[in-house]
Amino acid sequence: MFANFNVEKAQKLIEEKLGGWLETAISHIPNLVVAIVITIVFALLARVLGSIISKVLKRSLDSEQIAGLMTSIVKILILTLGVFIALDFLGLKGTVTSLLAGAGIVGLAIGFAFQDMTENLIAGVAMGIRKPFRPGDVIESGDVFGTVKSINLRNTLVENFYGQLIIIPNKILFRNILTNYNYLGTRRIEVPVGISYGGDIEAAEKAIVEHINNLDFVIRKEDTAVYADGFGDSAINLLVWFWIAYPNDDPGYMEIRNQAYITVKKALDSVDVTIPFPIRTLDFGIKGGEKLVQMLPSQSPEEGAHKQRGQDEKPGEDSE
Repeated sequence: MFANFNVEKAQKLIEEKLGGWLETAISHIPNLVVAIVITIVFALLARVLGSIISKVLKRSLDSEQIAGLMTSIVKILILTLGVFIALDFLGLKGTVTSLLAGAGIVGLAIGFAFQDMTENLIAGVAMGIRKPFRPGDVIESGDVFGTVKSINLRNTLVENFYGQLIIIPNKILFRNILTNYNYLGTRRIEVPVGISYGGDIEAAEKAIVEHINNLDFVIRKEDTAVYADGFGDSAINLLVWFWIAYPNDDPGYMEIRNQAYITVKKALDSVDVTIPFPIRTLDFGIKGGEKLVQMLPSQSPEEGAHKQRGQDEKPGEDSE
């Protein structure tokens, strides 16, 4: 077998192959140079556009992390597009197709493996674009009520009014109902109060509105109002409504409510309308309206005293 091996023939075959490859490489040098130039151009384009987009996003978004992520995504997309164009220019269409298919499969696998993280990431980007709230806003969502401290890619940090820092996944804020108290800049305060049935409702209403509107923090004074809310067990229930600028640090929300309760009490005192204690009226008749003395059998004082003495004497003892 080895005796029949022709070294010269093998050498000639190798030279032909290498020569063919060299000729092919030389013929593709212009395309290779163009492909390299295309890649460099797209890399420079990605850098320039990334810088511009980064500046725009940092001014428009409230999170530098979200702005940086979106900038990086844009730069990668531009550079990837340049590489694919360069490969296609070299005649490697099959390679481009394989890379696209592989990227799709890898992306799908990563999406399933990190589904929760991906959902939070997408929600963070969406909220960064829509901007339902900003750092410093007072928000309420579910059981969370506090001031937004920062917004990042995965979660939002909220400081509640007990001084605790709460980390909320972005998908929760994106899905659930959200109240932003900074959006309109105003808030209505409601103070419930009950007055006695013998009091004058109209006089109480006029006095409360006048006293509340004298407070400096009350705005939209024409909307300050008092409404009857129902007949309670011991009082007529009223609701006092007035508006304030919110958020308001001086005075704070709790101080405003405190001043409102004090003012309502002073207003009712000024017109002699009382806030009653709980009262219970006992009826002893089946149909009501009967007092206890009316239900007892009638008897004279002498009879009552005689019965009382009889109960005090023990059986079998003679009275003196």
